[in-house]
Parts: sequence; C-alpha cells; structure tokens
Amino acid sequence: MKISVLLPYKENFSPDYPGAVSLFVNDTLKYSNFKNNVTVYGSTNYKNTFNHKYQNLVVNNKIFKSQNRVYVDEFLKIENKTGSDLIEIHNRPIYIKYLENKLKKNNFILYFHNDPLSMNGSKSVNERLNLIKKCHRIIFNSIWSKKRFIQDLNSEDVVYENLLVINQSARKININFNKKKKIITFVGKLNKSKGYDLFGNAIIKILNKHKDWKSVVIGDEPRDKLNFEHKNLSVIGFVKHNTVLNYYKSASIAVVCSRWEEPFGRSSLEAAANGCAVIISNKGGLPETITNGVIIDNLTVASIYSSINELILNYNKRLNYQKLSHKNFYLTHQYISKKIDHVRNNVIKTYKNIYLKKNNFKPRILHVTNFNERHNGRLFFNTGKRINNGFVRLGNSVLEFSDRDIQKNYKTYSDINGKKKLNEKFIKTCKNYKPDLVVLGHADLISEESLGELRDNSPNIKIVQWFLDPLNTRGPDYLKNKKRILDKINHIDANFLTTSPDMIKFLPKNKLNLFIPNPCDQSFETLNNFEKECEYDVFFAISHGVHRGNLKYKRIEDREIFLKKLMYILKNIKFDIYGLDKIQPVWADNYLKCVSNSKMGLNLSRGEPLKYYSSDRIVQIIGNGLVTLIDERTKYNDFFNKDEMVFYKNISDLSEKILKVSRDEKLRKRIAKKGKDKYFKYFNSNIVADFIINKTFQINNKKKYLWHDK
Repeated sequence: MKISVLLPYKENFSPDYPGAVSLFVNDTLKYSNFKNNVTVYGSTNYKNTFNHKYQNLVVNNKIFKSQNRVYVDEFLKIENKTGSDLIEIHNRPIYIKYLENKLKKNNFILYFHNDPLSMNGSKSVNERLNLIKKCHRIIFNSIWSKKRFIQDLNSEDVVYENLLVINQSARKININFNKKKKIITFVGKLNKSKGYDLFGNAIIKILNKHKDWKSVVIGDEPRDKLNFEHKNLSVIGFVKHNTVLNYYKSASIAVVCSRWEEPFGRSSLEAAANGCAVIISNKGGLPETITNGVIIDNLTVASIYSSINELILNYNKRLNYQKLSHKNFYLTHQYISKKIDHVRNNVIKTYKNIYLKKNNFKPRILHVTNFNERHNGRLFFNTGKRINNGFVRLGNSVLEFSDRDIQKNYKTYSDINGKKKLNEKFIKTCKNYKPDLVVLGHADLISEESLGELRDNSPNIKIVQWFLDPLNTRGPDYLKNKKRILDKINHIDANFLTTSPDMIKFLPKNKLNLFIPNPCDQSFETLNNFEKECEYDVFFAISHGVHRGNLKYKRIEDREIFLKKLMYILKNIKFDIYGLDKIQPVWADNYLKCVSNSKMGLNLSRGEPLKYYSSDRIVQIIGNGLVTLIDERTKYNDFFNKDEMVFYKNISDLSEKILKVSRDEKLRKRIAKKGKDKYFKYFNSNIVADFIINKTFQINNKKKYLWHDK
C-alpha cells in the first residue's frame, strides 16, 4: 500500500524553520503504523529534511501557470507512474481541483489547517460541495474549522461521517514544576491579528509592577512595526522549534491573545503540553487547544493585564493551572497519529475485510424497487415486498425507495418524466441514510450516472440488482430485458436472477451472477388448500402487464393457445381461468380468494421453458397449498421430487397427470402439502434475503442453500 502526502507549495519539510503543517506531518508520522508506506512531497530550499521518505519537487517558473499549478503538475508526473492508494493533501483545497480529473484513482484525504472560507478552492458553497464529493475524508484541525466549512451548506448535501476533526498534536514530557521560572511567553507573529499590540502594552505594565518577572517574545513581523521595550522583556525573533519548546518548559505563564479567529493554535497547545498556565482569547479554535486555563472573552489591554496579574499574585492558582494543564493534556503525537491511522485504515480497507471479522453483520439496506403505492394495494403481493420482508426479518435496517411512485409524483414541465428529480432524490437519500448495500429491483429509472456518483461518495458501498422477468432468447421482451440488466452493469457487484445464469450468455464473467428462486412469504402465502375440499381442479390467471391491470383484447399469446388446447382435451375437468375469453385478471385479495378454490395450479410462464425460470406465479400456487403443475424443462426437479411437484413433458402428459390428481384426493393433498412444506423450508423470503446479503459481502461462505449447493 502506498500513501502520498502532498504539502503546500514552499512548505519547509525541514527541522530548519519548518512550517506548522510540516511539524504536524513529521510528528505524527513518527508514530504511524504506515510510516514506511508514506512518501512526503514538498518544495523546499533546505537540504536538511525530516527523517522520512521525502521527494522534493522542483518548480520552474512558467509564464501562463501559477507556481502552485506547476507544483501539482510535477507531483502528477510522479503519481501517474507510482500510483498511490491514498493521497493526503494538506491545507490546499485548490489542489483537489487540479488533481481530480488527472488521476485514475481519486483517493483523497484533505486536511484543513486554516479557515476553509479563507482559502482558494473552498470559499464558495459549490467548491465545498465538490470537495465533499471528491474526498473520501476531510479533516479539520478544530471543531470551529469544521463549522466554518459547513456554513451555508444544505445538510442533505453534507456527508457528516466523512468530515472529521483531528487536532494538531504536541509532545508531552515530564515537568518539574519547582523549576518553573518567573517567565511569561508570547509566541507568534508580532502583529495586531495576534493581539501583540494588546499584549505589549499589558506586559510593560506587568513588568513595571512585578520587577522579578520577565517576558520572552518569540517571533517577528516586518510589516507591523510594533516595538515594545523593557529591561525584562526579550524579543528574540524566530528560533528553531526545539528552542521554543525549551522556553515553554521553563516558563510559568503563556499568553495567546489573538484578535482573529484562530483555526486552532499551536502556541497554546505546546504551552499546555509543557505545563504552562495558559491565557487565551476566546477566538476560533483556541479553546480547543487547552483543557485548563484562563479564557478571555472581552479582549483588551486591561483584561490581559488583569489575567496575568492574578496568576502572578495567586501562586496556588497558577500552580493548579500548570499541573492540571499538563496532567489533562491528551493531544499527544501518539494519540493523534493513532486517529490518523484509523482514518487511513477505514478508507483503504475493503468491506470484505471488515465484515469477515463481524459475527453478526447487519447491513443498512436501501431497497430500490416498485413498491406500487400508487396502485392502491392492487399489487401489494409482489416479489419486491417479499424480499423486503426477508431483509427486515433478518434484523437489518431497511429503507424502501419506491422509484416508480416517486417518478410519477415528481413530474413537472421542466422534468416531464420525473426521472431527473427521482435521481436527485436517490442521491440525497443515500447521503442521508448511508446504506451499506443498495438493492435494485427492476429499478430502470435509476441512472448509471447516479450510481457512479454514489460510488464516488461511498467507494465501499455494495450495489446489487435482482431481476425476475424472462430471459429466453426466443421469449418475450428478450432484447429489452437484456438491456435492462446491462444498463448499470459497470456499477453492479452482483446480479440475482430467477433464471439459471448458465443459460444467459450476455452476463459479464467478471460479475457475480447467481440464481435465486421466487421467495414465498409467511405473511403472503397463508392458504392451505390441501386441508380442504376445493370447487375447482385447476387454477390459472393471465395478465397483460401488472401495471396495466386489464387485458389487451387484440393480443393473443402462446399461453392462451396452450390453455384452450388443454381445456379442449380435459372437458370434464373444472378450470378456473382468468385473463382469457374476456374474463379480466384478478388482483390482491380477490386473487387469493380465487386461488383458495382450486386443487391444482398451472405454473405456465411466457415463452419457451428455460432452466429454473418461473414467474412469481409458482409461489402463489405452491405457497398456498395447491399442487404445482410445472414443465420439466424448467429443471425444478433439481430441487423437488415428483411427490412434491407434478412435472410434465408436454400437453398430453400434463392432461394425464391432471386427471390422475383430480381423481385421487389423498394423492392431491399429499403432494400439495409436501410441496408447500419444502418450498417454505428452503425458498422462503428470509433465506433468499440472507443469500443476497451473504453472497454480496462474501460472508458465511460455509452456509448451504438448496438451490446453490445441490
């Protein structure tokens, strides 16, 4: 595994006057489990760099390109050859824009060390939304910085899980508080933004009053000429970082009194780690840098003077702040490094590795199919509902997303078919719900582009589809159904089909293609016809499209011809047939009422029989205790015996077997009961749902399924 860390241009990755970002990267890398996998990229004039794998990028001036752009281009030349698994970009959101379309993998983690709203690439709402979309994680150095980033963003567009706060760190060492000297420090740029003008005026008064105290000021600022002089005041300019830490180690009081909203504040952080009594202004992320200290709300010369003066006069209070500040300090390099490694692990690990460690994994599932709300319950008893019931009964969190209903309800003049709004709603739903698994059931209206965006937002998500319609090359709608399956195939992890996949030549070999039976459901199939006498011998119902709801009178299909021949042969058999001879189809509860009156049900699907294919008619027959009559070319005898289903070779063979069963009530009831019992035992909605989850995530591989492990 390779990780590239891209520093800001001209950031000195060197112990000779390093920038804050370089210190952060160096200090946390020392304790990282990934330190041997990381290459740091930067551009510095210092030959002496930190002791990590480092690549210096040479930037030559170009007339029509900014130096930042040239810097990123130099990084790209190397990255395109080496190919990192993860690219960590520090404090330059604009670099994401430069990189996003140039790399095959966009595995970005972006670190903010400053106010996001002040930086190129994250000032506008659209820029920040793009960063959310393009980055696996965005890390802020304080809660304040994170709040700035999400300012004015619609909460539905924000993936909060991917926006993390990881503070800067400091080294914590043992402190002998008896050796603390009467020193007050100020570290930082000597300008008004840092409040140096206020501190300077306050510290002169303090030093005049407390003549045994001294103050050390570290830093400079050529642009702001703020000069304060006192015999006990030392202004020593910028010094090496270790020298700063030594001053903190011996100092008693440290003052960080910024006027501006500090995103975090390294000075107060390091002062706290070294056991100083810290005084800070209540600005930006400064309060997050200390656990115990003095926080000034109303920043003035008087308030700074008063705070310092009180700590000088009250030794016990000063010592208490010093000890508590040091004792409660937790933002160590080790602690922060561990948090960063945790993020790296979560980004790089596949779901498979994570889930195999879990004994009882319950994925969060977004189930996208037609739940038929707009049909007023007419199509309630459908396969989508059965599978959904299985997901729920297994204890998973399941969100139903009825694509056809949403599409119908959101049509507008600007979006005539409602598809645009549907896909927008799909993406927002995924962002809010954060599913582990998206299950598509005939979800033809969900676009390939939406699935691609979902993949970008959630790289580890699993997307599968189930498909129920016939796939016989000489059957109905073959080309249309083929297109429906392949339409989104680039983003699909697995296909679950009610036809044997080895009969379907167009399925990609690099995808997981598996058969599932039409599931029965304990709440749908509630009849036991084998327990009672029935008025009719054979039940069958045709529809010319479930959404249409009624017959197309000019349409004649092969099943009608077959049925009329069968009824002609079996004149003495009582048939209960719907969808034929101007008898309209029956639906929902009326369908169940009609099914309840028959001994046998004919499982006759459109087109030529194909291995394992059946419509959900088979469930309504066998699941309600009718004898199932099925063509042996479906190969269902791979799963059921002849005393559980009645298999026929042709219409003549079927006629003979119908006669035999109709005349033998004991035989009829025995076959019907054994068939239902077996179907409910092995082909129920819980087991089918369990199969979809286990095979998708490749867990519980030892578990056997009747249709899969014959």
